[in-house]
Amino acid sequence: MFNIGIDLGGTNIKVGIVNENYEIVADASLKTNLPRPVEEITDGICEAANIALEKAGITLDDINSIGIGTPGSANRETGEVLYSNNLGFRNTHLGSMLKAKLGKEIYVENDANAAAYGEYLAGGGKGYQNVVVITLGTGVGGGVIIDGKIYTGFNFCGAELGHTVIEYNGRACTCGRKGCFEAYSSATALIAATKNAMNENMDSKMWEIAGSLDKVDGKTAFDGMRADDAAAKRVIREYIEYLGCGLTNMVNIFQPEILLIGGGMCKEGDNLIKPLREIIAHDCYCIDESLLPKLGICKLGNGAGIIGAAFLCRLHKHS
Repeated sequence: MFNIGIDLGGTNIKVGIVNENYEIVADASLKTNLPRPVEEITDGICEAANIALEKAGITLDDINSIGIGTPGSANRETGEVLYSNNLGFRNTHLGSMLKAKLGKEIYVENDANAAAYGEYLAGGGKGYQNVVVITLGTGVGGGVIIDGKIYTGFNFCGAELGHTVIEYNGRACTCGRKGCFEAYSSATALIAATKNAMNENMDSKMWEIAGSLDKVDGKTAFDGMRADDAAAKRVIREYIEYLGCGLTNMVNIFQPEILLIGGGMCKEGDNLIKPLREIIAHDCYCIDESLLPKLGICKLGNGAGIIGAAFLCRLHKHS
């Protein structure tokens, strides 16, 4: 038997057919085409699922369960998306709508939580029971696995890790607060800091590396650092210090067996991980170095959300 995992994003609807070995054997992707009504979005999900099924050479009769990771807060007990500003959902019964169309039980979860669950099952968190995943992208996402289960709090809104404050009254965040982890440690924040440094240092090698401000990305300052550019080094040093502060908070709160970082910047490898390990080891509340949580990099990439969603049924007692 196979499971279907769906990663519903603001840009794309991604569907994967996943076998019992956590391998995506076929997939399909369609544009989400926002804004549009939920009925049209669910039609798009069904269309993508049918394409993936056809690619795999199977039918819905071969599917054990279907799970979906969605932006926003999702009530996993009812399949209802309580709120998602990206999709325009509020108290939207996504699970029952899809069940009516596909004839299968649908399991709904926040997308970052689904991705964390995927890493726990088959990625960097495999073999551990307590895992925290932080993703560095447009924002700072997070997922928390405690004793093999996704933690969401009593109201399914827990683990918004990017919106913990690391600098009181600091930079404005999109959530309305100031000084959030996300405002300092997302790829968006790094890009903004890189552009500011370039404008303040017109002789910086980052101008040659990027070509123009419009082409600055999360790699620009790291490339500048490797080119021994002083402005780039300052950007990266500050970025890693803030990131280390936020990650140390996560360790102090959860003390997971392993803390995983995901997102494009993880391609920097030891340039990122080594100094972060040093910061966490120095600053975290743990007197025994042998009991320090491990720090690692997510392994599943964009497949984490699909794999995690595909096995959400395991978190339900009635499944």
